Amino acid sequence: MGATWLISDTHFGHENCCTRFKREDGSPLRPFKNAEEMNTEMIKRWNARVRPDDKVYHLGDVVINKKYLWIVSQLNGNKRLVRGNHDIFKTKEYIDAGFKEVYGVRVLEDMILSHIPLHPECITERFFHNVHGHLHANTLKDKRYINVSVEQIDYAPISIEEVRARF
Repeated sequence: MGATWLISDTHFGHENCCTRFKREDGSPLRPFKNAEEMNTEMIKRWNARVRPDDKVYHLGDVVINKKYLWIVSQLNGNKRLVRGNHDIFKTKEYIDAGFKEVYGVRVLEDMILSHIPLHPECITERFFHNVHGHLHANTLKDKRYINVSVEQIDYAPISIEEVRARF
Protein backbone atom coordinates (compact mmCIF):
# COMPACT_ATOMS: atom_id res chain seq x y z
CA MET A 1 0.00 0.00 0.00
CA GLY A 2 1.21 3.46 -0.86
CA ALA A 3 1.08 6.79 0.92
CA THR A 4 -2.08 8.54 2.15
CA TRP A 5 -2.92 12.05 0.97
CA LEU A 6 -5.58 14.66 1.78
CA ILE A 7 -7.03 17.55 -0.22
CA SER A 8 -10.21 19.63 -0.34
CA ASP A 9 -12.01 22.22 -2.42
CA THR A 10 -10.46 21.66 -5.83
CA HIS A 11 -13.58 23.16 -7.44
CA PHE A 12 -12.38 22.02 -10.87
CA GLY A 13 -13.94 24.15 -13.58
CA HIS A 14 -14.97 26.98 -11.26
CA GLU A 15 -14.03 30.16 -13.11
CA ASN A 16 -15.01 32.44 -10.22
CA CYS A 17 -12.27 30.93 -8.00
CA CYS A 18 -9.77 32.61 -10.31
CA THR A 19 -11.54 35.71 -11.51
CA ARG A 20 -14.16 36.86 -9.01
CA PHE A 21 -13.58 35.50 -5.49
CA LYS A 22 -11.12 37.49 -3.38
CA ARG A 23 -9.08 37.06 -0.23
CA GLU A 24 -9.50 39.45 2.70
CA ASP A 25 -6.68 41.65 1.33
CA GLY A 26 -8.46 41.96 -2.04
CA SER A 27 -6.11 39.68 -3.98
CA PRO A 28 -7.57 36.86 -6.09
CA LEU A 29 -8.52 33.70 -4.18
CA ARG A 30 -6.42 31.58 -6.56
CA PRO A 31 -3.34 32.59 -8.58
CA PHE A 32 -4.59 31.37 -11.96
CA LYS A 33 -5.84 33.49 -14.86
CA ASN A 34 -8.82 31.19 -15.50
CA ALA A 35 -10.35 27.80 -14.68
CA GLU A 36 -8.62 26.02 -17.55
CA GLU A 37 -5.18 27.08 -16.31
CA MET A 38 -6.21 26.16 -12.73
CA ASN A 39 -7.45 22.71 -13.78
CA THR A 40 -4.28 21.96 -15.76
CA GLU A 41 -1.95 23.10 -12.98
CA MET A 42 -3.81 21.27 -10.19
CA ILE A 43 -3.85 18.02 -12.20
CA LYS A 44 -0.11 18.42 -12.81
CA ARG A 45 0.66 19.12 -9.14
CA TRP A 46 -1.59 16.26 -7.94
CA ASN A 47 0.04 13.72 -10.26
CA ALA A 48 3.56 14.91 -9.37
CA ARG A 49 2.92 13.94 -5.72
CA VAL A 50 0.47 11.05 -5.80
CA ARG A 51 1.41 7.63 -7.19
CA PRO A 52 -1.19 5.29 -8.69
CA ASP A 53 -1.19 2.99 -5.62
CA ASP A 54 -1.52 5.83 -3.08
CA LYS A 55 -4.78 6.59 -1.26
CA VAL A 56 -6.29 10.08 -1.51
CA TYR A 57 -9.11 11.44 0.62
CA HIS A 58 -10.77 14.37 -1.14
CA LEU A 59 -12.67 16.30 1.53
CA GLY A 60 -15.29 17.74 -0.73
CA ASP A 61 -16.18 20.26 -3.40
CA VAL A 62 -14.51 18.41 -6.25
CA VAL A 63 -16.20 20.24 -9.14
CA ILE A 64 -18.70 23.02 -9.48
CA ASN A 65 -20.31 21.62 -12.63
CA LYS A 66 -20.91 17.97 -13.48
CA LYS A 67 -19.21 18.36 -16.86
CA TYR A 68 -15.85 18.56 -15.06
CA LEU A 69 -16.16 15.21 -13.25
CA TRP A 70 -14.04 13.63 -16.01
CA ILE A 71 -11.01 15.29 -14.39
CA VAL A 72 -11.17 12.79 -11.51
CA SER A 73 -10.12 10.03 -13.93
CA GLN A 74 -6.98 12.03 -14.76
CA LEU A 75 -5.81 12.08 -11.12
CA ASN A 76 -3.46 9.44 -9.70
CA GLY A 77 -4.36 7.37 -6.66
CA ASN A 78 -7.19 5.39 -5.13
CA LYS A 79 -9.55 8.24 -4.45
CA ARG A 80 -12.20 8.50 -1.74
CA LEU A 81 -14.63 11.40 -1.47
CA VAL A 82 -15.97 12.94 1.72
CA ARG A 83 -18.86 14.96 0.30
CA GLY A 84 -18.83 18.73 0.50
CA ASN A 85 -21.67 21.20 0.18
CA HIS A 86 -21.14 21.41 -3.61
CA ASP A 87 -20.98 17.63 -4.14
CA ILE A 88 -24.64 17.41 -5.07
CA PHE A 89 -24.63 14.76 -7.79
CA LYS A 90 -25.66 11.13 -7.39
CA THR A 91 -23.16 8.88 -5.62
CA LYS A 92 -22.96 6.67 -8.72
CA GLU A 93 -21.71 9.63 -10.74
CA TYR A 94 -18.76 10.11 -8.38
CA ILE A 95 -18.02 6.37 -8.45
CA ASP A 96 -18.21 6.34 -12.25
CA ALA A 97 -15.86 9.35 -12.34
CA GLY A 98 -13.18 7.46 -10.39
CA PHE A 99 -13.88 7.60 -6.65
CA LYS A 100 -13.71 4.18 -4.97
CA GLU A 101 -15.94 5.21 -2.04
CA VAL A 102 -18.07 8.20 -1.04
CA TYR A 103 -18.68 9.24 2.59
CA GLY A 104 -20.40 11.93 4.62
CA VAL A 105 -17.56 11.96 7.16
CA ARG A 106 -14.70 9.50 7.67
CA VAL A 107 -12.77 8.47 10.76
CA LEU A 108 -9.10 7.82 10.03
CA GLU A 109 -7.25 6.60 13.10
CA ASP A 110 -7.49 9.49 15.60
CA MET A 111 -8.79 12.05 13.07
CA ILE A 112 -12.24 12.87 11.76
CA LEU A 113 -12.25 13.85 8.09
CA SER A 114 -15.07 16.18 7.07
CA HIS A 115 -15.75 18.92 4.59
CA ILE A 116 -17.07 21.58 6.96
CA PRO A 117 -15.26 21.94 10.32
CA LEU A 118 -17.07 19.97 13.00
CA HIS A 119 -18.45 21.44 16.21
CA PRO A 120 -15.74 21.48 18.93
CA GLU A 121 -17.72 18.97 21.04
CA CYS A 122 -17.09 16.39 18.28
CA ILE A 123 -13.34 16.64 18.86
CA THR A 124 -12.87 14.32 21.84
CA GLU A 125 -10.19 12.24 23.54
CA ARG A 126 -10.92 9.48 21.02
CA PHE A 127 -10.78 11.68 17.93
CA PHE A 128 -8.22 14.37 18.67
CA HIS A 129 -8.32 16.24 15.39
CA ASN A 130 -10.61 17.38 12.59
CA VAL A 131 -9.12 17.56 9.10
CA HIS A 132 -11.49 19.59 6.94
CA GLY A 133 -11.85 21.95 4.01
CA HIS A 134 -14.57 24.47 3.15
CA LEU A 135 -12.81 27.56 4.57
CA HIS A 136 -10.50 28.02 1.56
CA ALA A 137 -8.01 30.78 2.47
CA ASN A 138 -9.22 31.03 6.08
CA THR A 139 -8.23 28.90 9.08
CA LEU A 140 -9.49 28.29 12.58
CA LYS A 141 -7.28 29.35 15.48
CA ASP A 142 -7.97 26.08 17.32
CA LYS A 143 -5.02 23.66 16.90
CA ARG A 144 -7.37 20.68 16.77
CA TYR A 145 -8.39 21.71 13.25
CA ILE A 146 -6.41 21.52 10.01
CA ASN A 147 -7.79 23.04 6.81
CA VAL A 148 -6.66 21.13 3.70
CA SER A 149 -8.41 23.39 1.17
CA VAL A 150 -6.13 23.74 -1.87
CA GLU A 151 -5.38 27.36 -0.98
CA GLN A 152 -3.69 26.08 2.21
CA ILE A 153 -1.64 23.28 0.62
CA ASP A 154 -0.18 24.70 -2.61
CA TYR A 155 -2.97 23.34 -4.82
CA ALA A 156 -1.93 19.69 -4.45
CA PRO A 157 -2.62 16.87 -1.98
CA ILE A 158 -0.79 16.95 1.35
CA SER A 159 0.57 13.78 2.96
CA ILE A 160 -1.01 12.47 6.12
CA GLU A 161 2.43 12.73 7.77
CA GLU A 162 2.58 16.45 7.02
CA VAL A 163 -0.94 16.90 8.35
CA ARG A 164 0.10 15.18 11.59
CA ALA A 165 3.17 17.41 11.82
CA ARG A 166 0.95 20.50 11.56
CA PHE A 167 -1.06 19.34 14.59
